[in-house]
Amino acid sequence: MNRALITACAAAALAVSGGSTTASASDTPPRTTHGPCQYTQTPDEPAARPVPLPPDPRHTPAHGTVDTAVRTSQGPLPLRLDRAEAPCTVQSFVHLARHRFYDRTVCHRLTAYPTLKVLQCGDPTGTGEGGPGYAYKDELPVDLPPAPTDPTGTRRLYGRGLLAMANAGPDTNGSQFFVVYGDSALRPNYTVFGTVGAAGLKTLDKIAAAGIEPTPRDPAPVDGTPALRTELLSVRPSCRS
Repeated sequence: MNRALITACAAAALAVSGGSTTASASDTPPRTTHGPCQYTQTPDEPAARPVPLPPDPRHTPAHGTVDTAVRTSQGPLPLRLDRAEAPCTVQSFVHLARHRFYDRTVCHRLTAYPTLKVLQCGDPTGTGEGGPGYAYKDELPVDLPPAPTDPTGTRRLYGRGLLAMANAGPDTNGSQFFVVYGDSALRPNYTVFGTVGAAGLKTLDKIAAAGIEPTPRDPAPVDGTPALRTELLSVRPSCRS
């Protein structure tokens, strides 16, 4: 699954992409859960690590928050997941975390555009291609303010400290997510499902300050592999979640 999140469409038009939309070649219909979230297998994009489909109860928990302790190789990255904002997304993230899907995975992409400053994680392959073997619907934000840097009025402010899902188009959420370390201007096409705690912002600033790994073609990139290798060592939701 191509979840190489951030690409530049043009100098003034940056987009967040995260996956392939290739139709399944199998004649067998993919499995889909029967609850409101309808998590659906993606046979052409198998799980990067074995993991079952998430639970999908008839009444998806849609109240309260889930504090999640994320330990990285560069410091803590505490997250607070918001069930009211994105119940299906939070349920999937907690499910993957409890199955250790995120443990010992590398955050594979950092961006440093003037209007796009995020760190992307959540792919066990570390390539931007991996996912959990299923996809599910968007839960798009409706209350983000307009981005002050966007004269067209079509982009919204994904503010510093937000936690959101990468995707490859409508309803293609999987396991990859991004954390915003600096105010960013994006179309409201990415599910916001939580925030980063104060200690996590310090960790993000440390990673961002180290910059992006240069390549032979680009000695000063603004989009690519973080120069400071960042590994998610463990991701642990609170026991009450």
